[in-house]
Amino acid sequence: MSIERRRTECAVLPKGWIREEVTRQSGLSAGKSDVYYYSPDGKKIRSKTELGKEVGEMLDLSAFDFRTGKMLSGALRKSKRLKGTQFDYARGVRNDASLVPPIRQTASIFKQPVTIVKTQNSRVNLELKRGPHEKPKQVFWEKRLQGLHSSDINGNALGSLELPHNFRPVGPLVENDTLLQSIATSLHTSSLPVTGQTGSRSALEKNPAVYLNPEQPLMQAVIINEEDVKRQENKVQEARKRLEKALQAFAEM
Repeated sequence: MSIERRRTECAVLPKGWIREEVTRQSGLSAGKSDVYYYSPDGKKIRSKTELGKEVGEMLDLSAFDFRTGKMLSGALRKSKRLKGTQFDYARGVRNDASLVPPIRQTASIFKQPVTIVKTQNSRVNLELKRGPHEKPKQVFWEKRLQGLHSSDINGNALGSLELPHNFRPVGPLVENDTLLQSIATSLHTSSLPVTGQTGSRSALEKNPAVYLNPEQPLMQAVIINEEDVKRQENKVQEARKRLEKALQAFAEM
């Protein structure tokens, strides 16, 4: 596939940040482009969330347009009205510093200061209490989809995809269909590399609540080498060629 890369220095971001726009020149997606950013030390940034983690403490990105690399004027005026608030990119919420105790949260139009009287020393770690909290994930939640299949317009069940031989499910009564749903979910929702479960098969089946990693799909750990990558690239190229021929034949009808 032929692509065009254009790199320019982003004036909105701190000095040394580079904006790259990659435009596809051929294929079915010709004309479409992707935007990436590179930090001064060469780290590649693919989303605004990742960018916020890198420069969020130095720069307010609430009005920043990731695709154009510019500040939006309308959003910038709104962000000025919200001056004094800090955006937590890990949780996706705003923390208003003016609402931290000892400000009383009442319906009064004025914020009334109060005095805190402690009768005993608190042993609660405030950093853990105020930090980001992740919602716990249910172990083996993918099994709720077990037995469900997609069908065509006539109601006939569609065949499931055939997984590679080295993709082995782990866990009690986990089938290949459940494994496929688990892999698809991890690829769609997780930003971590999909590697599979690193624990032994016997340990996972004996005590999954301890050894199972909910961030990874329900399969044994796999290692992808260069030959696997090239083989998959060839399959993708062949599928794109067949699709292009089919679209051309459909257009000629």
